[in-house]
Amino acid sequence: MTNTAVPEFQHRTVLLDEAVDALAIAGARADGIYVDGTFGRGGHSRLLLSRLGPNGRLVAFDKDPQAIATAQTIEDPRFTIVHDSFATMASAFAERGIGQVDGVLLDLGISSPQVDDAARGFSFRNDGPLDMRMDTTRGISAAEWLATESEQTLEKVIRDYGEERFAFQIAKAIVARRAVEPISSTRQLAGIVAGAVKTREKGKDPATRTFQAIRIYINQELEDLQAGLKQAYDALASGGIMAVISFHSLEDRIVKRFLAERANVPQPDRRLPIRAADLPQPEVKLLAKIKPSAREVDENPRARSAVMRVAVRLPVRLPEQKRPA
Repeated sequence: MTNTAVPEFQHRTVLLDEAVDALAIAGARADGIYVDGTFGRGGHSRLLLSRLGPNGRLVAFDKDPQAIATAQTIEDPRFTIVHDSFATMASAFAERGIGQVDGVLLDLGISSPQVDDAARGFSFRNDGPLDMRMDTTRGISAAEWLATESEQTLEKVIRDYGEERFAFQIAKAIVARRAVEPISSTRQLAGIVAGAVKTREKGKDPATRTFQAIRIYINQELEDLQAGLKQAYDALASGGIMAVISFHSLEDRIVKRFLAERANVPQPDRRLPIRAADLPQPEVKLLAKIKPSAREVDENPRARSAVMRVAVRLPVRLPEQKRPA
């Protein structure tokens, strides 16, 4: 049984049905162990729980204390919430005696409450303190980082994580402004970026890429993704399914490469005398690449950049034993 608290800021879960359907929770699989790597406000987790059998189990992760507070309102013995990144999956499983899991869902987007709450500092649309931390109990804020980081590192982060072609100009402007006054609010930073960006993309605020870059860097999002993908894959049972929803090209590129490396196995020269049973075998099969429907994007514009990739782990084929002569 679940109790649902009504949050101050509403969140619409992207690809809700598609993601849960992708994990194929039916029959014997309904009593398996599943992972929601980013609980958020619980949209995926609640639907996953509704599909699980009585012996099923769901382990969810989130770094955000507000998400954890929401998760703690779910009164279901099959549900466990972990206040940490999904990059700590391996140790969390070891502590709970979990060996293999039947499905993993990673939704890499930030939740609407995080964006809409000015106090979190994720958005330039409403003025607020320049924080940007997913977990406000750990690490340094964006304001603290901007106050001390070198101009060269600022430029690199904004260029690499924001894919911003005016990174040099923005970094230079940040360093010049902080010499005059502390950069402590989202409105201050957005104004600095607007003054440094000479050409604006149609329909996009000039601060969009810089805010994305700083958020990704402060929260180590790409490093967590790389570690989390490996740990999730290592825990995935034969026949287990992994579904990952990304929201920008940096994330999707990592996910695509990770799955492709395990699905596309280099084959030796066909002219070599190698038995078919001894050929390298793929570890996963790519099942789908799914984007939100036009209707979903119309109802929730934040879904427009989402891409979900789905793959199943294939059974390991053991080498044939030679028969005794």
